[in-house]
Parts: sequence; structure tokens; C-alpha cells
Amino acid sequence: MLRSPVTLAWAAAALLGLVIATDLFALWADFVMFDVTGAIADGALGELGRARQADRLFGWAGYAQSAALVACVIVFLCWFHRVRVNAEVFRPDGHSKSRGWAVGAWFTPIVNLWYPRRIALDIWDASSPGTPWHRPRPHGLVNAWWTLWIISLVADRAGFQSYRKAGTAAEIYDALIQVISADLVDIVAAALAIAFVLRLTGMQNEKALQGPGAVSPPVGAVGGPAGVG
Repeated sequence: MLRSPVTLAWAAAALLGLVIATDLFALWADFVMFDVTGAIADGALGELGRARQADRLFGWAGYAQSAALVACVIVFLCWFHRVRVNAEVFRPDGHSKSRGWAVGAWFTPIVNLWYPRRIALDIWDASSPGTPWHRPRPHGLVNAWWTLWIISLVADRAGFQSYRKAGTAAEIYDALIQVISADLVDIVAAALAIAFVLRLTGMQNEKALQGPGAVSPPVGAVGGPAGVG
């Protein structure tokens, strides 16, 4: 049975916007710390008091990012599971992974690098408006979002490790370049995620409005693709 994903989609988009907002806050904190540590590395020891303030700001930004991400993940996965179930109504035989993987794939090591993308593409293809025999809409948006998401994960981990291991102002200064890069990539990835959520939700709405003719017949049904020949 089809269930509207619209409310969850707008909630996910809003929380992704919150993720972007906290990333922007973190960028500001990054640059404040970057400026202070650069000055200290150059010998300006009078900046030590400002460095403590910058460090507190940097910590607050990290907590804000983590809280926004947790809230976003919960709602996004609720939305993702909803559109996966809907996609099975549109095209029962068009999915390489079961419903459970729509949530479980994100938390399973190794396979979480490609399973969610495969599931997203199956949902995208099944939700493309038109009859089941029409060519699905291009995958450019899905691929761009997923690529930036993976890059942001790698960049964030690298930046965190570099910052954690840094022991001097000069090392912190260098590590912050990676942290800033990770936050910038995360902003773009979150923006693409918003576009993905809203576009896919719109596609499912359009598909649902087309009525029963837009739903794939069972495999082997007369007149369906599997029944040809």
C-alpha cells in the first residue's frame, strides 16, 4: 500500500538544512581557530587567551554538528524506508535488495559503501514517472549525492584524526585545513541530499497520480515486459 512520503521528506530536508547550518557554524569556528593557531605558530604567544576561547567555540560547533546529524539520520532513514516500500508497489520485481536493507545497509560495515546507493537507484528507477517500460530518469543526481557523501565521510575522518593527533600550534594549523575541507564537502553533500529527497518524493507523487497503469504488473503477467514473447 502506498503511503505519502511528503511529510517525512520535508522533515528530512529541514534537518539536512540544519546540518548545513551547523556546518557553516563549524566553518566559522574552524577559521577562528585557524587564525589563532596560525598566529601562535608564528610566535604570537599573546594569542593564548584567544586560543582557549577558539577551542571552546570549536568544541561547541562539533557538538552542534553531531546533534544535527543524529536527528537528520533518524528522519532520513524513516523517509528512505517509506519510499523503498512505495517503490515496491510501483515495481515489485525491480529491487535487488530487500526492504530491511533500506535501513540496515547504512549500518553494515563495508557494504554501507555501496548498498545504499544501489537501493536508492532501484527506488529511483521504480519511481520514475511514466509506464514501467519507459526509460528511468538519469541517475546523475543520485550519483553526485552519493559520491560527495562518501568523500565527506573520508574527509571528515581524516580531518578528525589529524586534529586529534596534532600536538603543536603548527600541527593544529595544518590539521584545520583538512577539517575545513571536510566541512565544505559536507555542505555540498547535504545540499545534494536535499535535492535528492525532494526530487524522489516528487517523482513518487507524480507516479502515484498516474494511477494503476503506472504500476508494474507481476513477473510473467500477460502484456507486461516479462510476458512478451
